[in-house]
Amino acid sequence: MDQDDHPSQNEMDASSPSPLAYYYPPTTGVVYSTKVNDHFNLFEDHYECPDRILRTWTLITQDGVDKRMKMLPIRPVHKNEAMLVHTEEQWNTIQDMENLSEEQLTNSRVYYESLSLYVNNATTKAALLSCGGVIEACLAVANDESEIRKAFAIVRPPGHHSEPSQPMGFCFFNNVAVACRVVQQETRVKRILIVDWDVHHGNGTQKAFEDDADILYISLHRYDGGQFYPGGTYGGMHSCGEGDGLGYSVNIPWPQAGMGDAEYIHAFQSIVLPIAMEFAPQLVIISAGFDAAEGDPLGGCKVTPTGYAHMTHMLSGLAGGRLVVALEGGYNVESVAQSALAVAKILVMESPPELPPLRVNEIGTETVWLVAKQQSRYWNSISPQACTPRAEFREDDTVSIPEILKIYRQNYLSDRGMMQVPLLDGDMQDRFGAQVICTANILEKDTLVFFMHEFGNIQAELESAANCSLDVERTYLIDFSRDIMSWVTSQGYGLLDVNLYPRPLSLDDVVMKPAKLNSLLTKEIVVYLWDNFV
Repeated sequence: MDQDDHPSQNEMDASSPSPLAYYYPPTTGVVYSTKVNDHFNLFEDHYECPDRILRTWTLITQDGVDKRMKMLPIRPVHKNEAMLVHTEEQWNTIQDMENLSEEQLTNSRVYYESLSLYVNNATTKAALLSCGGVIEACLAVANDESEIRKAFAIVRPPGHHSEPSQPMGFCFFNNVAVACRVVQQETRVKRILIVDWDVHHGNGTQKAFEDDADILYISLHRYDGGQFYPGGTYGGMHSCGEGDGLGYSVNIPWPQAGMGDAEYIHAFQSIVLPIAMEFAPQLVIISAGFDAAEGDPLGGCKVTPTGYAHMTHMLSGLAGGRLVVALEGGYNVESVAQSALAVAKILVMESPPELPPLRVNEIGTETVWLVAKQQSRYWNSISPQACTPRAEFREDDTVSIPEILKIYRQNYLSDRGMMQVPLLDGDMQDRFGAQVICTANILEKDTLVFFMHEFGNIQAELESAANCSLDVERTYLIDFSRDIMSWVTSQGYGLLDVNLYPRPLSLDDVVMKPAKLNSLLTKEIVVYLWDNFV
């Protein structure tokens, strides 16, 4: 059903189940048109298909939610609007798609598939309408004279992967990014929060606002060590913006599949909402991909419609209630439709359904804690309650636990006549200095024990759960290495002892995943010692 075929507002009110509709006009808008569905894959079935929004609209109308919404206009994005984010070359490329011949469409298929795109002659119109529809939804909510406080843009193709100069990932124009710029230009709204819960990182949206302190971009997505689409380290937790925008890109990167309501709501309560409240947006936009939903063939996560309802409800209290939801990804048609319906009910002021008891898994807890450590640099409202020193302490006034344990081990071994092994490599010395020790007669022994280990296990009790302070009297180092050293000595063997736990890097120094970095360092130190001493 096109926008022109929708019933009038009087007809919608007349069929409303509540008599209040006669007295209170809808404060929730909706953008929807089947005109965007002429964009489809000519060659094969595709995840990003018209059924995604057809089924969504069917459920919304069957439930009667549409009768509590005002139909908003949909129109093509204008060139001057698109170019607030995109290059003219990208605009021209998308315009040219409607003139491609059948042969050109066939010949260009491999190229567009390399960008995770498909095109036909209707792609141009659909991309223009999708972007323009999100703009109209945002303007309706942002305009002080409008009665609309919330809106749902049920559009396709999605937009959050489209970069300023490159369409990709099923996306042509970055619908939300362009809408933000238009709102900033045409209304009094300047501070905008974008929450992107699509299971894929919105690389295009973050890139559009990389150095902008007026747009806060928060993304919850699968990262998998940079292996999950769109790939690379840009969606990692240390990617926080640059220049004036440093700290205004917040990435919550799940390291694996399987995250569900418990993990997402934990992230909302611990990261998203505190930062959002501190930022105090004048408008909130949800880049609402539903591919983290249970049953999605690409996402592998387990968020339920009820989970999406609760996240929407939490965000609806920000910005004086000004909230826009713009459809992004989601590729299980039924999961998308059910999740979108749950969100739509929140937009028309229904309460979210009751959730069962939630228990956050260990990976989710750890990820949120690590993000909190990173974001506490930029936001006073974020406190990771970690044992590492906070920013208010000077680096010269702090000593890490590994450094303390290193000194203990040095003293213990030197008291037993062992001595340090010098490391000629500067980087190796920085990370492993004073951690390689040997018996004095190492070169004279027929048998050499090459003993490689870490510090041992620390068992501790917390003095206070509120700040993670340790109860020092009930904190112990469990170290079995002393028994091994005693045995080596009793047998008359030589001993080369190396502690393979490198000196911790600061967050500023980390350029790759710490686990991978440590494994490379371990390999280097072992090869060095083997070649030079064994």
